[in-house]
Amino acid sequence: MKKINKFYLLAFLLISDFIIYAQGPGDEGDGDGGLEGGDPQPAPINSKLILLAIIGLIFGIITIKKYRKSIS
Repeated sequence: MKKINKFYLLAFLLISDFIIYAQGPGDEGDGDGGLEGGDPQPAPINSKLILLAIIGLIFGIITIKKYRKSIS
């Protein structure tokens, strides 16, 4: 019974996050500089993407080697 209550609590917290920040009908925002202002310029993500992938692969290989060594 306690597991189902924990599940309901977790589901409520995750779903309420979407409901709290949802945009209601008619609140599209005309970019008139209101409370939130206009949209910022998008940030480029492709400048260091290859470096990030290489570091991720190296980290994965090192982690797998440590795991295999600890099992033996």
